[in-house]
Amino acid sequence: MTRNHPQPSRRSVLGGAAVAALAVATGAGQASAASVASAARAATWPTEFPLPDAFLPEGIAIGRKPYAYMGSRANGAVYRTDLRTGEGKILYPGGTGQVSVGLKLDDDGLLYIAGNTGVARIVDSRTGEQVTTYQLTVPTGHFINDVTLLGARAWFTDSRDAVLYGVPRGRDGAVRALPLTGDWVQTPDVNNANGIVGTPDGKALIVVKSSPGELYNVNLKTGYATKITLVGADTVVNGDGLYRIGRTLYVVQNRLNLISVFDLDAKVTTATLRRTITDPRFDVPTTVARFGDRLYLVNARFTTPQTPETTFNAVAVSL
Repeated sequence: MTRNHPQPSRRSVLGGAAVAALAVATGAGQASAASVASAARAATWPTEFPLPDAFLPEGIAIGRKPYAYMGSRANGAVYRTDLRTGEGKILYPGGTGQVSVGLKLDDDGLLYIAGNTGVARIVDSRTGEQVTTYQLTVPTGHFINDVTLLGARAWFTDSRDAVLYGVPRGRDGAVRALPLTGDWVQTPDVNNANGIVGTPDGKALIVVKSSPGELYNVNLKTGYATKITLVGADTVVNGDGLYRIGRTLYVVQNRLNLISVFDLDAKVTTATLRRTITDPRFDVPTTVARFGDRLYLVNARFTTPQTPETTFNAVAVSL
């Protein structure tokens, strides 16, 4: 499904306000009217967001407030954008040899960052200060790629090894290494485990294997990975960022410039393709975050020469 996202006309904004007024007049209540008015305002927010030249973005995270945090492969910097205005600035400057790919933001304002070279980094989203760093594995031969928050741990994928890493959240504790077993077969010399999210019941993890393009349900206690049967799609090749709303799973397929939307069954053993989302502004989108009724993605532009003058951006599409 191709979706274009022009800025709404003045009539559409006024129409939203009229709906809000009608809600009050008909006794829908102040809360309902405020919700409609808020949705009307959000519809006027920009749907494209510039990033610094040569930023090399890959990860994006959004919390309860309308701010997006995007990570850089160039030097590990984090850029914060106000979704209401499209304006942004560098929050965390990064440093030589640092990389920031997958990001997640918790309710306490802490950013959990997958740092590629064996590293997980935690940054305060309010101050930009680095809180702590975990060396999950040796720097070479590994690719700490993405992260999700589930219970007391932040779980990180390693695209070059069949292991997930659980970092303790908000308290002291040891990193837990969870080897992937069961149906999981590691493919050499390509990216394997990539995007990761929790299951609807919060008892397991869903992991996408970029090559050859498979989804897995991973038992948190044992690491046993059960391959999820795909219905309506042969693969999710180039699967990158994942996002889940209830039993709806969004899979970003980066070089295909699309998002595949799947319905999960109750036990997360089957994923049925419902539709796909594409947009002419997609230029190898990698990871995805949500605010309101929009999905926000960064364009990594992997197929474009990465020079100091290369431009980058993030875009928003409707759910």
